[in-house]
Amino acid sequence: MEAAVQVLFSYAVAAGTVITLGSYNKVQNNCYKDSLWLCLLNSSTSFFAGFAVFSALGYMAHQQGVPINMVVQSGPGLAFITYPQAAAMMPLPQLWAACFFIMLILLGLDTLFAGLETITSSVIDMFPGEMRKPWRREIFHMIFCSVCFILHISLSTQGGMYVFQLIDYYGANGACIWFVSLVQCVAVGWAFGADRMRDVVEDMTGQRPSIFFKLCWRYFTPVICLVCFICSFLDYQPLTSSEGHEYPKWAYYLGWVMAFSSVAAVPVWAICKICTTEGPLRQRLMVLWYPVRDPGGPKTDLEHPLNETELKTMS
Repeated sequence: MEAAVQVLFSYAVAAGTVITLGSYNKVQNNCYKDSLWLCLLNSSTSFFAGFAVFSALGYMAHQQGVPINMVVQSGPGLAFITYPQAAAMMPLPQLWAACFFIMLILLGLDTLFAGLETITSSVIDMFPGEMRKPWRREIFHMIFCSVCFILHISLSTQGGMYVFQLIDYYGANGACIWFVSLVQCVAVGWAFGADRMRDVVEDMTGQRPSIFFKLCWRYFTPVICLVCFICSFLDYQPLTSSEGHEYPKWAYYLGWVMAFSSVAAVPVWAICKICTTEGPLRQRLMVLWYPVRDPGGPKTDLEHPLNETELKTMS
């Protein structure tokens, strides 16, 4: 479960980042090759990071004469306490400590740039008339970053580590990622259509994805997401601090509110669209389920299979 969640976080799946950055590409960009390179580079980076981290932990365990699982527990202490201690044991400790913290700063900035661009692009798409005016984008960045800065001041207080662990455990909960991934797989593989997706990729790149990707979009990946989503609740353990202390009950309630806030938009938006669409319930579902036909492209069987006569009959 932890490895699967790490894959989703490493690839930024269900976070909207890859979709946002991909929207800036040209229409004929080879997204097929880019996707394969993205998976290869992410997996290689994680593979290399495993050697970098566990070699340092193994060295500390050898020096202290304890098993490696007794050196440190997973969490923020690994990056901010244990690994700096390991760097202090190496030759030229100042050099390695400086490199390590520069790496953390660059990694945080890189992640922040991508996440901020995702949020900004979403807001611009929702309010294009207002946000595309001069200086509106810059003003939005200033307000959004200022609010985030004020909220994150609490993380630098004496109890900041407890707040950080609460947000990390519930706000970035694996169940939320699994749910959004499952919804996206259903939308791409069934609503949009796996065959239509293959046609679009072929039109863009000139290379048609193999049947294996169709099976993944429709069956393999949704089943894996569903199983992991269910298992994440079966394997749930209440959060405890690094010292083993339990949080108060209100903290757990707050954590679950943060967790469900990231997935509540999906059913809420679906209900709103169903209520605002005209026609009987079955017609509304059929209209919303299939994608709108591209005026400049050919109509396929996957786009609004109900003809006008059937729609009138249902009405």
